[in-house]
Amino acid sequence: MKITVITGSPRRKGNSFAMTEAFIDEAKKLGHTVERYDAAMMKIDGCHACETCFKTGKACSFDDDFNTIAPSIMEADAVVFTMPTYWYSIPAQIKGVIDRLFSFVVGGKDIAGKKCGLIACCEENDMTVMDGIRMPIERSAALLKWDVVGEVLVPGVLMEGDIDKTDGCRQAAGLVHKF
Repeated sequence: MKITVITGSPRRKGNSFAMTEAFIDEAKKLGHTVERYDAAMMKIDGCHACETCFKTGKACSFDDDFNTIAPSIMEADAVVFTMPTYWYSIPAQIKGVIDRLFSFVVGGKDIAGKKCGLIACCEENDMTVMDGIRMPIERSAALLKWDVVGEVLVPGVLMEGDIDKTDGCRQAAGLVHKF
């Protein structure tokens, strides 16, 4: 299976990255091919709503790093989003990627039938804090006709390394088995 993983954390040693790496390591052990894109380290703008998607041969007429991610999404059997929760929502570092999934709809690209997963964490112990991530991903998947096969949502982690006090990495590795 080809899996595209898109991360949204700017902290390379952060908690969501640790879970991402656990997921990827397990996926590779099982023989899956994984392409990883760290959105926070890329240049990705928000959607301009110009509705010229795929008219230039690329997903977006405004040429930035989303155009390197889009082909991977199109070719993938599964897409996994990983991120921390920022102010009860999706971090800006990955939001541009998520908003520009719109390009597949406007461009008439049928990318239905993919599997989708979510790996997220937050500082607070209240699981509903991650609703601002979980709900948009679930709704986006529904619109694109993707099957959300699993979500790993880990509360109570803030400082780098806090994830090691939880079973978050084990859960993230286990998510691979749902694909």
